[in-house]
Amino acid sequence: MSETINNKVADSGIVSVDLASLLPANEIVLFDIKPYLFMELILKEKEFRAAMASIDWSFYQNKVVGIICSTDAIIPMWANMLIVSALNPFAAAVYFGDENKIREQQLLENIAKINATDYNNQRVVIKGCGETPIGESAYIAITQKLRPEVKSIMYGEPCSTVPVFKRKD
Repeated sequence: MSETINNKVADSGIVSVDLASLLPANEIVLFDIKPYLFMELILKEKEFRAAMASIDWSFYQNKVVGIICSTDAIIPMWANMLIVSALNPFAAAVYFGDENKIREQQLLENIAKINATDYNNQRVVIKGCGETPIGESAYIAITQKLRPEVKSIMYGEPCSTVPVFKRKD
């Protein structure tokens, strides 16, 4: 007696979205303003401009760069703009913030690029509890993006989900 085993999850037609797959792979490096400040606290325009002009920006080639200041200094907006101006020909992208903030922003940008109509009338599971931590803002963004198109949104794994939204026909 040969019994066929059916994978009910695979046969259910549920589309699984893993937000971790939307995280970019580019290397993230931080550019700290602190070493370019007088006494690591005060920005002097002339010296700061000279320091920026002397940096070999090619180190940042094809990298995602986060601008930070690891000291409690007041940094004028133009200083960040000057740094971005210098990085622009080299870096893949430039953001303000640490690695976590950058990953979150890039993830939100990638969610925004999703064509929601690809999920038209689908039953969608937003994968949760993965190895890569995903912030709340990404789950909010993907729900807002997909809700107008999908039949339903669930959270978790296809074999064990929490219902989030179901369109009433």
